[in-house]
Amino acid sequence: MQQIRILHTNDIHSHFDAYPKLATFLKEQDFTLPSALVDIGDNMDRFHPITEATGGKANTSLLNKLRYDYATFGNNEGITLDYEGLSQLYEEAEFPVLAANLFEENGEYPDWVKPYEVKKMGNVKVAFIGVTVFYQHFYALLGWKIEDPYIMLEKYLPALKEEVDVIVVLSHLGISDDEEMARRFPEIDVILGGHTHHVLPEGRRIGNTLICGAGKYGQYIGQVDLVYNQELKSLTQSTAKLHKLELYQSDQQLTAQIKAMEQVAEKHLNKKVGSIKESLPVEWFAPSIFPNFLADKLREWCQAEIGMVNAGVLLDGLEEGEVTLGMLHRICPHPINPCRVTLTGEELREVVQQALHPDMENLRVKGLGFRGEVMGRMAFSGVRFDTEAIKEGSVQVTDIYIGDKRLTSKDDVTVGTIDMFTFGRMFPSIIRAKEKKFFLPELLRDVLAHSFSDN
Repeated sequence: MQQIRILHTNDIHSHFDAYPKLATFLKEQDFTLPSALVDIGDNMDRFHPITEATGGKANTSLLNKLRYDYATFGNNEGITLDYEGLSQLYEEAEFPVLAANLFEENGEYPDWVKPYEVKKMGNVKVAFIGVTVFYQHFYALLGWKIEDPYIMLEKYLPALKEEVDVIVVLSHLGISDDEEMARRFPEIDVILGGHTHHVLPEGRRIGNTLICGAGKYGQYIGQVDLVYNQELKSLTQSTAKLHKLELYQSDQQLTAQIKAMEQVAEKHLNKKVGSIKESLPVEWFAPSIFPNFLADKLREWCQAEIGMVNAGVLLDGLEEGEVTLGMLHRICPHPINPCRVTLTGEELREVVQQALHPDMENLRVKGLGFRGEVMGRMAFSGVRFDTEAIKEGSVQVTDIYIGDKRLTSKDDVTVGTIDMFTFGRMFPSIIRAKEKKFFLPELLRDVLAHSFSDN
């Protein structure tokens, strides 16, 4: 009998306060057992100044310091950094980065990626294989080629099954895909999951496959204990548990190092990008200058007829004078990209109708790249509406005009907006739109930086 242990984290999203607690937890562990420590992606998030200033390299350095054995990456690493940024993210990593489904455009693996690695843990050979979420269009826009993770698992699993005793998948696909993976590939022993922030205190079992997930933001670190019987050549026991990190004291040395990182980041982000001659105030629930300005700039950036953006993406206004990278990051921290969508006149009317509803203004948004609090009032550029008041403070949109032209229901119109509206369920007409153009790698704050440039 050989017992082995795997510790796993996922979706820390640059919550740097988690690392000192992780350090304390790890110092208290009994590593006389053959063990591995892995991260399942979205470790970084550009909402945090340290990550923004270092392109995520500070996150990699902390994984090094905590002596991670393997990591895969999620969408926050993969599609919020440009090609060079992702290529350089793991330059100094002291652990293999596992992603079986990411390739260069020529079909070769990047030199910083391995599809899998086999680790001898005591007398047991364990294969760790990584897969990341299949955002094909976004990766292609950034210069990568990403394959269907199931196709890559079909390619590698048969040979691994012959070569190793235990197969562990590092999956940044989400719980539904993890469950489908377990049903489709019963030879997988353990799936360590992320992306959907699921919390599975004792794991979830489908057939003989143990599915695990440790929440988000470093709330938990997961522990999987396996017992392998060499005589039977099979795994005879697999159990999962979660440790709540808030119960652990922060390691003071690591806390001090992160504080020093913050100071360095602050200096980096103090770089001037331009200046403004008049203040740009923002109100979330009333007409205000700054959201209207951003709607104008999105219309220009996306070369669209209309601009549309919610006031809630601007967390604060700007005073007249110098504008720095840090200011723009503070007021617009979201990993959200510009997007141009083509709608019919009727679809636009439906979108505007939904956008103007009081419930939409007060909607609290979680995920979809949004790092603010509330949707807020929608700002539009290049368009005007006629409305009639109806019940409960809402209005009925009767006519829409671009310039002097009244839109008919069948007219096509292009809208420069944000990719957040193409996900989720807020605006079904935008989600269904067949013609969308995403502008990557630029984020909203890059649009603002360009607008304020003195050049």
